[in-house]
Amino acid sequence: MVYRRTERTERHARTKEEAFVHAAHELVAHEGFAGAKVAAVAGACGVSAGSLYSYFGSRDELLARVFRRAAGRELAAVRGAVDAAPARPEARLEAFADTFTVRALRGRRLAWALLFEPVSPVVERERLLYRREYAHVCEGVIRDGVAVGRFARQDPAIAAGAVIGAISEALVGRLSPEVAQRAEVPDDQLVAEIRDFCLRALGRVPA
Repeated sequence: MVYRRTERTERHARTKEEAFVHAAHELVAHEGFAGAKVAAVAGACGVSAGSLYSYFGSRDELLARVFRRAAGRELAAVRGAVDAAPARPEARLEAFADTFTVRALRGRRLAWALLFEPVSPVVERERLLYRREYAHVCEGVIRDGVAVGRFARQDPAIAAGAVIGAISEALVGRLSPEVAQRAEVPDDQLVAEIRDFCLRALGRVPA
């Protein structure tokens, strides 16, 4: 009987934790990390602010969990697109750039939060970890392209970081909620321009 009571308690705790994470994720998606304040998260769950600390040691701990979940989904989508693309290195790079860019443009506020919004050191560490994971995926594509002579000879690790930096920089103005930048080109053209730039930057060898 004691064991079953403990099991129910643990299940209840997991449910409460999930509710807090879900509520915080929704706030981040619409208002950024700055909008996911403890009072707002607790209010969305219909509980007092103090109760959140029974499940998370700090607001940063909760937001780091949110970052891992949201960034993990985006990374999985990019990996899946690269894996599903034709074996040609160019096609895999196109899948990487297109998927990253299109998903960022579809979820602009969340993308801004994940990529650019100033965050605490705890969340920034998560950001760096996921940036390395993206670089690892891109590095593998570039390495294969260099090996078969489809991309110019180069250091794949350095090139991967440069590609990710270029994609991010090309998106920053379009995603920013603070700077109202006039969209001089439609989204589909932006996606194509970023894709083509990445291919040119890697020295794609003409067929």
